[in-house]
This record gives sequence, structure tokens and C-alpha cells, in this order.
Amino acid sequence: QVQVVESGGALVQPGGSLRLSCAASGLDFKFETIRWNRQPPGERREFVAAIAKGGITNYADSVRGRFTISRDDAKGMVYLQMESLIPEDTGVYYCHAWNHDVWGKGTPVTVSS
Repeated sequence: QVQVVESGGALVQPGGSLRLSCAASGLDFKFETIRWNRQPPGERREFVAAIAKGGITNYADSVRGRFTISRDDAKGMVYLQMESLIPEDTGVYYCHAWNHDVWGKGTPVTVSS
């Protein structure tokens, strides 16, 4: 059974940093494209970043240059390093195993002073 579990969400001040983790199991991880999406309060879920086999990455314009997605195939982990956080980054962050279309339950991030 394919599962993805997010962790690392927290309350952080504007300008701060945070690292989210996504643990995936039950699949051949190195071939899986993993995406991070987020859902701001009262809004629709939106794409944040993705990483494919071999480490090919893609980012939403709103986070490019501030967020970095990476993967550790040996551990079955994907990370989202978030820098220079702004209040608009607030939301629930979801990990998505794209090839299998499996979502995690999300981890909340709040950027506020």
C-alpha cells in the first residue's frame, strides 16, 4: 500500500525558514515524481514544487528562488526547504506521489508575527 506522510509544519515569523519532510513508502521511490502542494485558508489547493526521477525540479513562480525541493532516494524522503517566508505562504502543505496519485494528510504552516 502506497503511503505518504508529511511532517515539519509549524508557526514561523515572516522572514523565517522551515523544512518540510515527506516520507513515501510502498512504491519504487526513485521512479516516483513527488509534488508539494498547499492550500491557503479559504482558497483552492495550489502547486508549489515538484521533483522527478533524477532530481529534475519545477517550482511555482510564487516560491521560485525561496523554496528548494530535494530528494533522498535511499531514504524514500523528499524535503521542501522554505526560506524568506511571507504570510502568503500560510496554508496546509500536502505531499503527492504523482505516479500513484496518493496524497498525504498535510502539515500546517503558519507565517505570522
